[in-house]
Amino acid sequence: MIEIRDKETGKPLGTISEEQLQFLIDNLEEEYAEDMDYYINAATLEMFEERGIDAGLLKLLRDALGTREDMEIVWSKP
Repeated sequence: MIEIRDKETGKPLGTISEEQLQFLIDNLEEEYAEDMDYYINAATLEMFEERGIDAGLLKLLRDALGTREDMEIVWSKP
């Protein structure tokens, strides 16, 4: 499993599968090959829905974003 954290606070947000991570990699911009953080906002989540995001991953990201306008998430493998 892959751990997702709030980049700003370091707070763990949950874990995702390799397939869910691949969805993020395929659908978000990476600044370099080993990039492990992503910027998300409400528009990003809407785009994900249109592209068939896994329901569990969508819920994790929506819950993480909460009432904020945007945030950065970071992932790591234990």
